[in-house]
Amino acid sequence: MVMKEGFKDLERPSEALSLFLGKCNPIDRIRSVSLAEADRRVAAEEVRAPRPSPPFRRAAMDGYAVKASDTFGGSTNSPIRISLVEDFQPSGGKAAPIHTGGALPEGADAVLMFEDAEEVGDEIDVFSPVAPGENVSPIGEDVEEGETLVTKGNRLTPAQLGLLRSLGVEEVPVVDRPEVAVIPTGEELVEPGTTPKKGETVQSNGITLEKYVERWGGNPHVKAVLSDEPERLNDGLNWGLEYDAVVFTGGSSVGRRDRLVEVLREQGEVLVHGVSIQPGKPVALAIVQGTPVVALPGYPVATLVDAYFFLRPLIAELLGSEAPEVKGRVELGRKIPSKLGRLSVVRVAVEGGKAYPIRVSGSGVLSSVTRSDGFVLIPEDSEGIAEGGEVDLYYWR
Repeated sequence: MVMKEGFKDLERPSEALSLFLGKCNPIDRIRSVSLAEADRRVAAEEVRAPRPSPPFRRAAMDGYAVKASDTFGGSTNSPIRISLVEDFQPSGGKAAPIHTGGALPEGADAVLMFEDAEEVGDEIDVFSPVAPGENVSPIGEDVEEGETLVTKGNRLTPAQLGLLRSLGVEEVPVVDRPEVAVIPTGEELVEPGTTPKKGETVQSNGITLEKYVERWGGNPHVKAVLSDEPERLNDGLNWGLEYDAVVFTGGSSVGRRDRLVEVLREQGEVLVHGVSIQPGKPVALAIVQGTPVVALPGYPVATLVDAYFFLRPLIAELLGSEAPEVKGRVELGRKIPSKLGRLSVVRVAVEGGKAYPIRVSGSGVLSSVTRSDGFVLIPEDSEGIAEGGEVDLYYWR
């Protein structure tokens, strides 16, 4: 574990996250929403099919509805001729045109494809026989009645929403979005829309976190910038404790003006202060009055990295779901060195199918993120990855 003061000992990110999430509980608020509102929402309950799909036998091909036995023996050299009718009659010796998806008439048990027959007046010549059930989708081929369509904790997708609608389901129970307080701090920060003076910086972490909270499934509430004074930080913390989770930016390190962790210790339990990740070492994870609190560093890239590794999984935990993650495999176009003992998050750009590091340091250079396609991870026990090595590419979304 980390020391009470400073960063002499650092927690591994995976261990820090496990300790933190072990103290968090999923929220239990459930609501029913329309399918139009349900994309990416987390299902609160299992949803089962109220009826089979298809609910009737249907044609899987364009052709003729027939009784299979009426086609037996037909061939190119010796076709069998049967009557062509508009409405199929189960008496036998009849064929009726049918299109893909059409309901198979009573008494018909197969579909003869158009290309396997030829119309001759009010009859057709059958050149190839069909077996019973051929080119027919049976009842429940797609979905059986009572089959599970959505599992609890599943993040709903557009395809699932389409399937639900096809079965007459128009609402789905979802977990309410976690309400997340976003609190920027720092004496040097000024509000957006203000022209900064020398030594000042426009507060920008707020909108980055606000939009990521939304993407990850939460509902953000952004507070105006707070100073680094403990009294003001306490006020902000008390405001944030009205929500399901609190995330601060700035003031999480061990400098003279970094008072946030001190405030968190006074009101709750600081589980972790400092992790072996680069950039993003000065992160703190705490529980205050039963509410999870993530204290992120103020530098934009470090803020984003720690939000990805700790805030994203926290929101997923509150939703009772898996954290969303988008990644692929890519070959390195250049060696990436790394120091032992730190999980290195390296920004890369992909060119010609290979990934090249564009910056391996600089936690305040946010443009290095916007110019990158994503990042690769160099494990704590590695001194780097050689050129040509295959790695996972994680995307910033």
